[in-house]
Amino acid sequence: MFDIYLNGRRDLLVVPRGFAIPVGLDGSWKRKKRAVRLVSDVIRQDVQQRGYHRRSLISNRSKTAVETSSHA
Repeated sequence: MFDIYLNGRRDLLVVPRGFAIPVGLDGSWKRKKRAVRLVSDVIRQDVQQRGYHRRSLISNRSKTAVETSSHA
């Protein structure tokens, strides 16, 4: 099982259930209420290798659209 965290910048952090947030990952992480049993193979491999998986929930295309609309 895995714990899922989100921060204010819409980043996703996945750690094994009961593990602390790794040192060096700044930000105010908020844990989702439920633990997750199944994750993708990519996330599972990343957690096994590094102890966590972190990625942005906003795709590059969405970031460009947000930046463009904020400059208008």
